[in-house]
Amino acid sequence: MKIGLAADHGGRELKDKLKTWLEGSGHDVEDFGAYEPDPDDDYPDYVIPLAVAVASGELKRGIAVCASGVGASVAANKVPGARAALVVDAFSARQGVEDDDMNILCLGGSVVGYSLARELADIFLKARFKAEARFVRRLSKIARLEER
Repeated sequence: MKIGLAADHGGRELKDKLKTWLEGSGHDVEDFGAYEPDPDDDYPDYVIPLAVAVASGELKRGIAVCASGVGASVAANKVPGARAALVVDAFSARQGVEDDDMNILCLGGSVVGYSLARELADIFLKARFKAEARFVRRLSKIARLEER
């Protein structure tokens, strides 16, 4: 699967570990940065290009990491077609895709350790949107809002 990764200084270390694991698992990974530790960098500079690539279909899914995951989620969701969520549990990682067609997983580099992040990413990447009428109807309402 073609996956994008993005992180600021608060998530760079976790992003780099996930990148190594994802590539070792056979995924095609595009890294949007950050590439070096810089406490003055800003998550929107990395997360928004990732969200644009996912929303446009250039990438199938994305994983965005900042210190808490909250800022990454806020930034990604400003891009029409990006459906990002901060996830800290297995149920939400799966259900977010199955019911809400989540296409960007947001993680907190200071909140989840590598083992949990890897588990959540694996669940997120294996999950598939159910496309049941009620889920499609709900997403259509969101899409109409984005068109305004």
